[in-house]
Amino acid sequence: MQITPAAPGGQAGPAAPGGQAGTARRSRQVASWASLACVAVLLTACNSSTSSAASSPATTTGTPSTSAPVTGPTTPPTTPASSPSLAATPTRADTFLAAEQSLNGRLLHEPACGGFGCALSGDSTAFLFHMTWTTWSGTEAMGTGTYKLDDCNPDCAAGHVYSVATVVTLSQPVKVCASSGTHWVWTHASFTFPDGLPKALQGQNAPTNPWTFSPLITAAQHTCAS
Repeated sequence: MQITPAAPGGQAGPAAPGGQAGTARRSRQVASWASLACVAVLLTACNSSTSSAASSPATTTGTPSTSAPVTGPTTPPTTPASSPSLAATPTRADTFLAAEQSLNGRLLHEPACGGFGCALSGDSTAFLFHMTWTTWSGTEAMGTGTYKLDDCNPDCAAGHVYSVATVVTLSQPVKVCASSGTHWVWTHASFTFPDGLPKALQGQNAPTNPWTFSPLITAAQHTCAS
């Protein structure tokens, strides 16, 4: 019989036939080492998966975003340019004196008022004559010349016509809408008389001054009413 080293506790045991006891111990040790290696590999894999999961953003399915919704630019859109107004400011070229305060008569632009003159009234009792215009703009016209006035005594048909030196200022143009285009007519006249007025045209017989052409204003407004 072969004697083997003593087992723990000081007792000797019989030797495994053909050295089988040593082989079995080595097999168990290898299995233990393999198990430990497997556990280490599994721990490494688990740690790697956990780290990857922590570093990757979570995928949301159906969960609304907590960020504020986009509502468009904060700068308001540019307002489109407005169309040109029909009530544009009058200019020198499109402002006229309406003869006899009528839109059916002649529209006069810086008239010299020769011949019989330029009628300011529809009843032929007031005329501008031999005029020189020192100003003619879109807001005002100023001229010097003669103001012919009928004193209508005893009536306008038989009255005396006086020629009075005057400086006249035309103003307050009103728009007229016509098929030929938009133009403007003077509706207000004021006068100064450097040499004064003759006695027959003083007091209650004095000419209207300043003079607003009310019928002309009404007629002009009607043309642009539609």
